[in-house]
Amino acid sequence: MVRFNDRGLIPAIVQDDSTGDVLTLAYMNEEALKRTLDGPDVWFYSRSRRSLWHKGETSGNYLKVKSVIEDCDADAVLVRADPMGPACHTGSRSCFNEPVQQSSDASTDDGPGIIDELFDVIKERKESPVEGSYTSSLFESGRERIAQKVIEEAGEWAIAGLGDDPERAAEEIGDLLYHTLVLMAANGIEPELVWKELRNRRT
Repeated sequence: MVRFNDRGLIPAIVQDDSTGDVLTLAYMNEEALKRTLDGPDVWFYSRSRRSLWHKGETSGNYLKVKSVIEDCDADAVLVRADPMGPACHTGSRSCFNEPVQQSSDASTDDGPGIIDELFDVIKERKESPVEGSYTSSLFESGRERIAQKVIEEAGEWAIAGLGDDPERAAEEIGDLLYHTLVLMAANGIEPELVWKELRNRRT
């Protein structure tokens, strides 16, 4: 029997049944796993939207389930499936395409530089919407909906901030920062304006 983590989730690796290629990695909750086992399509749980995610429902790029097996520790599952199109939201067949580059230079993936990098991606999703992209769907829903999400995430972070779970708190902070960046992009506000304001607060 599979073991879900403390958030009620389990990582799910999806593999092309005919080629063996790894297509994507996402998460499932108990309901998503049940629906996947029932078939015929793969279901996930979207951590950013906090809702079930029927893979391919928007794009038509469904993943047809062939088999589901658990790993030796029962804390991850491998789904073998027939892809009905690209598995990645970028339009690529697989989400795994780029080799890891080892470098002595500091990476923007670590530390505050990731905010500028993420903001660039958000602006790209605004200017060139991608089907199946949550970010693009937020822009399509309008500023009022984005602002509502910021309020929701701020409340969830405040609640998590009263608890004793640093990982949960960090996830809620990430959700708040992400949706804040989306609202900034929707209003044409560049991060540098915020950095300038923060510099003025060094007292």
